[in-house]
Amino acid sequence: MNRYDRIYARYEVETSFPLEDAIGVMAGEQSSGTFLQIPGETAELKERSGARIEWIRETGSGAQPSLPGAASPKGVASPVWRRAETLLSWPIANLGPSLPNLWATVAGNLFELQQFSALRLVDLTLPEPFRDAYLGPQFGVEGTRRLTGVADGPLIGTIVKPSVGLSPAETAALVQQLVEGGIDFIKDDELQADGPHCPFAERVEAVMGVIRDHAERTGKRVMFAFNLTGEIDQMLARHDLVERANGTCVMVSLNSVGLPGLAYLRRHCRLAIHAHRNGWGLFQRSPHIGLGYLAYQKIWRLAGADHMHVNGLRNKFCEPDESVLASARECLSPMFSGEGRGCEVMPVFSSGQTVRQVHDTWSGLGSADLIYAAGGGLVAHPGGVAAGVRAMRQAWEAAMSGISLEQQAATHTELRQALEKYAG
Repeated sequence: MNRYDRIYARYEVETSFPLEDAIGVMAGEQSSGTFLQIPGETAELKERSGARIEWIRETGSGAQPSLPGAASPKGVASPVWRRAETLLSWPIANLGPSLPNLWATVAGNLFELQQFSALRLVDLTLPEPFRDAYLGPQFGVEGTRRLTGVADGPLIGTIVKPSVGLSPAETAALVQQLVEGGIDFIKDDELQADGPHCPFAERVEAVMGVIRDHAERTGKRVMFAFNLTGEIDQMLARHDLVERANGTCVMVSLNSVGLPGLAYLRRHCRLAIHAHRNGWGLFQRSPHIGLGYLAYQKIWRLAGADHMHVNGLRNKFCEPDESVLASARECLSPMFSGEGRGCEVMPVFSSGQTVRQVHDTWSGLGSADLIYAAGGGLVAHPGGVAAGVRAMRQAWEAAMSGISLEQQAATHTELRQALEKYAG
């Protein structure tokens, strides 16, 4: 068995026990081991199926545990809580190329082990049988550009707001303003799927009527991501409805439908899948438990996402900028080496974005392969929606040309107005 037959997972841990002992418990819990030796757990079985500790690197220590409920060695009056990074690996033969069972293996009971006062999954490396077992993204960056007709630069996008309460006709009226203003991409809010005030089928009919009419007049077909999140049979029926209406994209709330839900939708899907990570903070916000986005996004990319949300710079949430940029860079990086699908997807920047974050986004990512979705940062422009779109494009043109916002604003009215509007 070589390294390509194994699953690798990197963790950050904290424990008052000897590091090798505690991490050994973790490896045993997530593979063949039990807390007591039993007859079936032979040396041969452990060698064949036991998780392996590849390495341990101590990173620091503290006088107090980071999380409650952790045990400490008996007889130790003042335990030291040691922190480390560790890499564990499992033979793929333990579970096969199955994403739900991968999740149980690398992010299962280990979070509850009393030996640890902190434990966080940081990253994953998967062997090629996973690539062969799942379809991965159908469109990704290149396909999304083809569907929208945007060959260069970012896709300028926005979100339907108010989140809920608009009728299908009111939603279509807003979309009319947006498409006439030159937008590339529009998405439903994650809170709007098939509510009584805005039924999915009626919303699709109203919105796609606007988008088709605009495409016939101008040749530009705006991508609208309809939120079809629901039961699996509902999602399939909603997908087909969007397809019949000549739509190009559907949206799904990942943490609501789960891995099997997304994988099943992908097998059925003929449209781009816009993957929303709402609920992500449950896994990410504490530095002491949960999982990092590097690991999280890989499983959803493999399951079939074409676009992945990564937050935005200086966002309204709690994620720091470097984390956002690292997430976006990872979305554009291949998961597998060699020939074949690399599963690259288009990162989606959102959350409090205006023209003022554009330069830092460009310089930090080094790529314009992204969707830049701004709500109030675009539609609240004093000159209206069209001026907001033009201002955003002017900011991106400046960033990609090495021109400062102030220089660009001196000759572009819309950008100057946006800088004044979003000065805070």
